[in-house]
Amino acid sequence: MVVWRNTADRFGRVSRALHWLMALAVIGMLALGARLVTMQPGLANLWLYGLHKSVGLTLLVLVVLRLAWHRISPPPPPIGGGLAGWLARGAHAALYLLLLALPLCGWVASSATGIDTVLFGRWVVPPIAPVSEALEKQWFALHHLLAKALAGLVVVHILAALQRAWAGDGTLRRMITGRATTADR
Repeated sequence: MVVWRNTADRFGRVSRALHWLMALAVIGMLALGARLVTMQPGLANLWLYGLHKSVGLTLLVLVVLRLAWHRISPPPPPIGGGLAGWLARGAHAALYLLLLALPLCGWVASSATGIDTVLFGRWVVPPIAPVSEALEKQWFALHHLLAKALAGLVVVHILAALQRAWAGDGTLRRMITGRATTADR
């Protein structure tokens, strides 16, 4: 039986697909962003900046869709309660906040440069800030700071998932298969 929607104890296929797609994209974006800050912009690598902006805006759309999906089909609560459950909820809230703020800051900073933001080389995205060198510097600095915070939180999230898998609580299994145990296969 294919379970598309979340239940009280399972993640449905939609939630799991969005989670893993976004996880791969976020890790790729963090790696690409770290590389971009070390590069001197030029014609040979300009496409990488465009790719970073395009995937960043796509992630913004995906996180909004994911939050909407959670309203339609609420995810199951974290396994276990107490401090671990409270920390899991707080970490997820921080992840969502960063996944919204980071691409928005990048969009504002890119708009402030006066250079068009072009989505996948096809569509010009409207600017959301006036052209300003001061704004550009401020928003790119914030973008960089938020990227570091997201990278740190992603590492903590991965380590926590691995620790919980090692402890055998079923959290990671539930995000991979949809259910915490193999009993209902």
